[in-house]
Amino acid sequence: MKAIFLANRAATVDYVYSPEAKERLKKLVDIDVNKVYCQEDLEANPDGFKDVEYIFSTWSMPGGTEDKDDFARYFPNAKALFYAAGSVKYFGQHYLDKGIRLFSAFAANAIPVAEFTMAQILLANKGYFQSVRMVRRGHYDRAVEYSKSHTGNYDSKIGIIGAGMIGRKVIQLLKKFSLQFYVYDEFLPKSAIKALGAKKATLEEIFSECDVISNHLANVPATVGIIKEEHFRLMKPNTVFINTGRGAQVDEPGMLKTLRDRRDICALLDVTIDEPPVEGSDFYKLDNIFLTPHIAGSQANEVGRMAEYMIDEFERVLADKQTQYEITQEKFEKMA
Repeated sequence: MKAIFLANRAATVDYVYSPEAKERLKKLVDIDVNKVYCQEDLEANPDGFKDVEYIFSTWSMPGGTEDKDDFARYFPNAKALFYAAGSVKYFGQHYLDKGIRLFSAFAANAIPVAEFTMAQILLANKGYFQSVRMVRRGHYDRAVEYSKSHTGNYDSKIGIIGAGMIGRKVIQLLKKFSLQFYVYDEFLPKSAIKALGAKKATLEEIFSECDVISNHLANVPATVGIIKEEHFRLMKPNTVFINTGRGAQVDEPGMLKTLRDRRDICALLDVTIDEPPVEGSDFYKLDNIFLTPHIAGSQANEVGRMAEYMIDEFERVLADKQTQYEITQEKFEKMA
């Protein structure tokens, strides 16, 4: 069996696949763990990859959003591609069309996002974010009163927009706390949401009733701009909006207008439509916006989990066991 690493930046493979992970692969398949093939290699030797049966990759996979070329054609005998990262949307269709099985570490990448969100929710319920800025500016007593105006982490209402892999994981992590969960998800029936220990709700109900609201919608055409100015206008005093999903789901001008008018509410934004936002934007100016540079997903030691998930999945494929993270055509069409 022949396998290769495929990525346009070799450094990303070394970042995600540790020496220990590469040693595991060497014991399973014929692979040169010191060589990463890129787009230029494929184009320079189009007939040189006919014996490749398995492909391992991660971020910087050939076939990015600006290059729709069908790189799967170079692998006529490939059986499966293992992507140690999240979304395969930007390259995956070509491989599925050729009958190449596609696996993604989306579940591994969901874990740090859910952990990041859980931490923000617990801190938001204490009024942590804006009170820190008040203390820094010398308004200690004001910060104390502001924090006391928040609900704390008992019986607070948490709105989860999108209960996919990440949204469900957030709820699971927060189950140990005495919180109420409201879920908006058009794909899930009321019974499935009830099984999560949550209440099915509309966006209007979530924005008008919840103390913290967290977006985890898939970035698909149907969700673009779905969170509108009118929703932010419904927010209760001191409510916090969290976005670790994608900026495209949010009507950003409407959100910014509301945040300018309502300094009591707060937004914790790890994602925006433009990353970074344009210079001079209100994203930098408003003191009720806390902007982080898209760091919720896997980084540092966390990326190793993605490689381990894919090697585990490869072992299941070799043993003809049931897999856990295969991207079927149906799943692909619903993915971000």
